[in-house]
Amino acid sequence: MHVKKGDKVKVLTGKDKGKTGVILRALPKEGKVVIEGVALAKRSHKGRYGEVGRVVERPMPIDASNVAKA
Repeated sequence: MHVKKGDKVKVLTGKDKGKTGVILRALPKEGKVVIEGVALAKRSHKGRYGEVGRVVERPMPIDASNVAKA
């Protein structure tokens, strides 16, 4: 894998093309990386014990071949 955790990268393809961010996690067995602020997916969390439910945005993995060091 040509990138590792903590590297600043730029997204080359996909819906987030042109965005830059820092790698939060590298998944070498799958060939994917998780980048801060890129490929965000919304997840619903149910409230428990009096808490209020909410929607949380969470970065999802993208293929490592779609990023380059910035």
